[in-house]
Amino acid sequence: MPRHAWLLAVIWLLPAMAEAIDNDFVRVTRDAAPCANAGTPGCGERVIVALEPVEFEADGSRRRLSRGEVAVFGAAESYALPAGGAYFEIAIKPDHPPSASPGESIAPDKNAMRYDGERFFVFEERLAPGDTRARHSHSQRVVIQLNRAKLRQWPDGTPEIVVETVPERANFSPPVIHVVENIGEVPLRGIVIEFKPGLPGPAWR
Repeated sequence: MPRHAWLLAVIWLLPAMAEAIDNDFVRVTRDAAPCANAGTPGCGERVIVALEPVEFEADGSRRRLSRGEVAVFGAAESYALPAGGAYFEIAIKPDHPPSASPGESIAPDKNAMRYDGERFFVFEERLAPGDTRARHSHSQRVVIQLNRAKLRQWPDGTPEIVVETVPERANFSPPVIHVVENIGEVPLRGIVIEFKPGLPGPAWR
């Protein structure tokens, strides 16, 4: 391959590579499922988040997910590679350290719970334009936004900030206690995989 063509290929791949997360807690990949097979080293429980309609086989049946829908798999469950559209695979590392929290646990309102497990939960984050979510807390978490919403936030102990969410990019966010107002024209909508405070992966037990 000519050098200029190789460089163009690398540049073309950079946006997808930049969206992946690989830290002590999770491995997140876009449009790939390296942890689909149960028992893959470094892969525990997994979450598939659909960005577009996808289909795949799991436990002998055909699964279909629409944009924003999720499927959660235990460490002993396998599934076929999703096909048909874009998605994220979030693999929880079985040896992750205890998760950090902001020191106070205040459940956020106006969201929709999608899964509640032993060490983490998954919810759909929602907030209509002009609406405010009262003071609430988060521990460490993966956040995948689906809309480009504009938010005003009041984190405890720091000045207010204005944030514009970036759709279809996975982020790993630190613990926080804050108030959030949607000051944009579109609803806030995202999928959040949040670790329960202070709980380590099973390999730590």
